[in-house]
Amino acid sequence: MSRSARTSRNSRTARTLARAVTGALLALGTLAVQAQTTGRPTPEALKLRALAATCAHCHGTDGRAVEGEATIRLAGLPADYLLTQLMAFRSGQRPATIMHQITRGYSQEQLESLSTYFAGLK
Repeated sequence: MSRSARTSRNSRTARTLARAVTGALLALGTLAVQAQTTGRPTPEALKLRALAATCAHCHGTDGRAVEGEATIRLAGLPADYLLTQLMAFRSGQRPATIMHQITRGYSQEQLESLSTYFAGLK
């Protein structure tokens, strides 16, 4: 593949990624507003929280890994960075012991939602 073709492909991928992250942020914002107006989390927010809980064994509750451990803290990292890393695990670009297998078990939308969820935690 020529350099210009790779650059064009990378540019399209970056635009697609930016659109996906923006959409996920908007969806998460909508869920937050709904939760605030009703005083209770929406079913979608609860599903997202349950999905994020699957990461707790290695990355700590709500993405707050124990300092000094081998796994990183996810809470508060930028959503685009998290999604980029998850996609790199999924494609095999980033080596891992288990994350490449785990990420293949989630849909693109779930990975985007998880990235947004952990980015929103401090």
